[in-house]
Amino acid sequence: MKTFSPLVAGAALALAAVGASAQTAASAPGTNTPRIDQRQANQEQRIDKGIASGQLTRRETRRLEKEQAVINRAEDKAKADGSVTAKERRRVTRMQNRASKDIYRQKNDAQVAKP
Repeated sequence: MKTFSPLVAGAALALAAVGASAQTAASAPGTNTPRIDQRQANQEQRIDKGIASGQLTRRETRRLEKEQAVINRAEDKAKADGSVTAKERRRVTRMQNRASKDIYRQKNDAQVAKP
C-alpha cells in the first residue's frame, strides 16, 4: 500500500497541473501562440543539429542564438498586455521567416566548425 500512495499523489499533481495550465490559457485569450512557440522550438532544434553536425561554427551559432533571443523577447512583449494582435503576430512571423533563412544559409555555407 505504501507504493500506491506516491502513485496516487503523482497522478493528482499531474491533474492539478493540467487544470492550472488550462485555466491560465482560458483566462488570457489572445496570448496563446502555439504556432509561434512550435516554430521557435523547431528553429532551436535546427540550430542544435547544426552544432552537432559541425555545420555551424561558434560564431554562427552565437549569432543565430542571439536572433532567437530577440524573437523570444518580441513574442513576450506582444503577450505582455494580455492580447497578441494580428499586427504583432505578423511581426513575429516575419522575424521567424528571416531567422529560418539565416539558419539555412549558415548551415549550408562553406564554413564548418573546427573539431
